[in-house]
Amino acid sequence: MADGEDTPGHDTDRAAAAAVAGFAFEMGILKRMRRAGWWHAGIRDPESVAEHSLRVSQLAALTGDLPHTARPYVTAPDPLTITADQTARLPDAAARTVREAVAEYEARTTVEAQCAYDADKLECLLQAVEYKAAGNAHVQGWIDSSRRALKTRTAGRIADAALTISPLAWRDR
Repeated sequence: MADGEDTPGHDTDRAAAAAVAGFAFEMGILKRMRRAGWWHAGIRDPESVAEHSLRVSQLAALTGDLPHTARPYVTAPDPLTITADQTARLPDAAARTVREAVAEYEARTTVEAQCAYDADKLECLLQAVEYKAAGNAHVQGWIDSSRRALKTRTAGRIADAALTISPLAWRDR
């Protein structure tokens, strides 16, 4: 009997594993999905949502933004409804963990959620500074709106520092 093949609940385990694999494939689309807002600034090949999310997670966050210019024309989707749909087939513990994390992030009542929110805005600011340093002059609006959106003093200090140093300053250590 390999890995519980003939044990009770095997079909349930198989369905749970398939749900997790399906969720992972769905999240894999983020590797190919470009962050569309940068196209407005003339960035021909902006980073993917996954690339953005990596740095956000390194700054302690999740993301899922609509481009600023799309907001007046669409009804903002409810992140909790989206998360419930995306996690509907996951095993209960996994679905609950993801749903609770998203709900906490959206409520922004915990220090962790506030940090995650700021990490998302800070990552956008950093990306805009990098694009500006590469010669794109049309990103100042992203820099300004991201800086204004920051809530914590720490994120504000990091943003202010990022606005005064070269994106390659780390190489001069």
